[in-house]
Amino acid sequence: MRVYLPCTLPALARVAAEGELGPAPLTGYAVTPALVEWYVSGDTEELEYVALTDAARASLRMLAADRADGLDVPARRVVIAAEVPDDTVIASGADIEERSRVRVPDPVPMKKIAAVHVDDPQAVPDIEVALAAVFRADGGDEDARFEVDGAEAHELMWYATQEIPDLLP
Repeated sequence: MRVYLPCTLPALARVAAEGELGPAPLTGYAVTPALVEWYVSGDTEELEYVALTDAARASLRMLAADRADGLDVPARRVVIAAEVPDDTVIASGADIEERSRVRVPDPVPMKKIAAVHVDDPQAVPDIEVALAAVFRADGGDEDARFEVDGAEAHELMWYATQEIPDLLP
């Protein structure tokens, strides 16, 4: 099963150094039965895009939390796409906003990572604005939601695993 795992550039550097994404359990996003039921007319590619978008929003939350903790993290969302055995993934998206949320019980080794999706540097100004607004948007603030939507208008760029060192600060 293709699972999209939210990340940050510093966390991606740890993945590259340690050879795996962990510690487990990990929260990821995938094409779940709840997502398929909700998005009745979509094909697999469309459904995977929804899961990728949900993971990108989670990456934005991770960045905002790191910033709130005083960490100087680059304002670029990161999503790791990995192939995980179907029977190990547990659907956990109970809330309507995250029908694609899953739990991955084990660390994901580098050999299971298919690709990495990262914001283009040109997206940074909109990501900065969204970082200041994401938690307010989660709380229902419509103006903040508009600011987060500005970041989500940017498509994440696709990178092969061999290109990970080139992405790291």
